[in-house]
Amino acid sequence: MKKQYIIPIFVPHLGCQHDCIFCNQKSISGQKNKLTKEEAKKIIDGYLERIEEEAKVEIAFYGGSFTAIETKQQEQLLEMAYAYIKAGRVESIRVSTRPDCINKEILKRLKTYQVKTIELGVQSSNDYILKRANRGHTFEQVKKASRMIRWYGFKLGHQMMVGLPESTRIDEINTAKALIKLKPKMVRIYPVLVVKNTRLEKEYQEGKYNPLSIVQAVEVSKELVRMFADKKIEIIRIGLQNTEEIAEPGKKDSEVVAGPYHPAFRQLVESAMWYDAIVAKIKKLNVKVKEVEVTVNPIDANHVIGHKKENITKLKDIYDVELIVKQEKEIKQGKSKIEITKTYNDFLEE
Repeated sequence: MKKQYIIPIFVPHLGCQHDCIFCNQKSISGQKNKLTKEEAKKIIDGYLERIEEEAKVEIAFYGGSFTAIETKQQEQLLEMAYAYIKAGRVESIRVSTRPDCINKEILKRLKTYQVKTIELGVQSSNDYILKRANRGHTFEQVKKASRMIRWYGFKLGHQMMVGLPESTRIDEINTAKALIKLKPKMVRIYPVLVVKNTRLEKEYQEGKYNPLSIVQAVEVSKELVRMFADKKIEIIRIGLQNTEEIAEPGKKDSEVVAGPYHPAFRQLVESAMWYDAIVAKIKKLNVKVKEVEVTVNPIDANHVIGHKKENITKLKDIYDVELIVKQEKEIKQGKSKIEITKTYNDFLEE
């Protein structure tokens, strides 16, 4: 199977007419200046030099509401990217945009340049929370744009946020339910971080906004992951990508002021889900468990063990259970064999 690579091209805040409370795209993307066609080409060529020839490669225009960019610049960037498809060096193009920046004319233009995937920044299905975050669109516009994107034959992606001002766990679960009904192929889950030079930073400094803790963000995110996974919707990212700008609050060059930042946030979520599965298995048994053996695909082994062996430590501290992790390539990723290898009675007999 060919490896898949995405070449990210960031177009920060180009075309976007709204200033969301949490947003500073220049900080999030690390891109400080207006992007030119020549600069984008240089980025793509740099990536292609490092990518193996047989790989499946996609050029992705992220941030800045791509379809809100002035039409001429859109076409310049798309034409430049499409040239790589015609040359056989790239397989597809994806764009990220706002739901209120989608219409028939835009979708026809994207089709012309063989764009395959459109991701919509949804953030919430609650119109009050969208207004509170100054998103500038309603959830009805999300539904309309999603249906149009699917009708025109694009792969639909959704991005949602956890921990927006005045949003609750129930709001976020309801958002996931609403998105599932719109049948996206993929989703991204972003816990809200307080970034410098945003309205949210001002609210945080004034005590009007309290960000989620890492534990809270993990607990909500794992519920959402289960919901999407149950419907076979691919979760392509959990948490913002770690960069020089998106890093530990207080670290040099970090733009993050506060919030549930962690460089391995996805691993925290997936490890928490494995921990829950192991504990559920133990609790079903009418016996005091002393040792449990979990066999998984090698790809899942680190998630079962947990970040810094967190799951091993928690099982020992809370339940006095030893966790043994084994690996078998034959087991499908995400699946496991959980076996109780020693009970308290066995321990006493020794």
